[in-house]
Amino acid sequence: MTMARYLRLILRIALGAVFAYAAWLKLKEPWQLFAMAIDGYKLLPHWAVILVARTLPTVELLLGLLLIAGPWLRYSSALLTLILAVFFGLMVRSYALGMHNDCGCFGGGDPISPHTLLRDGALLAGALTLTALAWLAPCARRSNTTSSSSPAPDRDSAPAQ
Repeated sequence: MTMARYLRLILRIALGAVFAYAAWLKLKEPWQLFAMAIDGYKLLPHWAVILVARTLPTVELLLGLLLIAGPWLRYSSALLTLILAVFFGLMVRSYALGMHNDCGCFGGGDPISPHTLLRDGALLAGALTLTALAWLAPCARRSNTTSSSSPAPDRDSAPAQ
């Protein structure tokens, strides 16, 4: 197993476990608590806050389980990266504006701070790496099989018929 495959496996399991754990923490609490954290960002209308609070934890759980299990890694890692990029962008915006709201990352009680920004930035970096490895692995495999196969016979050197 190559180093890239080990790294892909470790990132896949670690990020999947983090997402599944974060989802579990949100699902075991009343959805209204997560809705309050979402509303703290002051971006969405009330109906969208409710929709996101009721659906996002389930999406996070399914995405975490998909990452751990491994199927559709290219697409699940890309979705993970997109979600984390949006989360991280919103957290940076909120911190820069001096808003003192809960990040909502792992349920309630986690205010946005340099620590949460560092943690989520590291998660985003891991997700970007996983996505790159997932999308580049098939290309590397294809180029290895192409270069290791025997070359096609030269048409000019074939016997004339």
